Amino acid sequence: MDNNPKQMNVDFPKELVGGVYANNMAVTHTAEEFIMDYIMIAPPAGVVRSRIIVSPGHMKRILHALKDNLDKYEQKFGPVQTAEEPQGEVTIQ
Repeated sequence: MDNNPKQMNVDFPKELVGGVYANNMAVTHTAEEFIMDYIMIAPPAGVVRSRIIVSPGHMKRILHALKDNLDKYEQKFGPVQTAEEPQGEVTIQ
């Protein structure tokens, strides 16, 4: 019996097609999971736009995928400058 399907169909809800914009991210973790809050900051306030919770193993896969894609982007378009940290302390309530 083959437990690894060759193709997996993924539903893409209409309300997510346009995505959401975030210009900041906060990451925290426990022993079991990583929590990534994607935030839109427009002084004097901000709002969490999305929260993603993943296992440590999946977080490692995400890091590899992000690095691979950033490397490919820079090969095609040139170096990316790191964005500045937001000024002031950001707290999530």
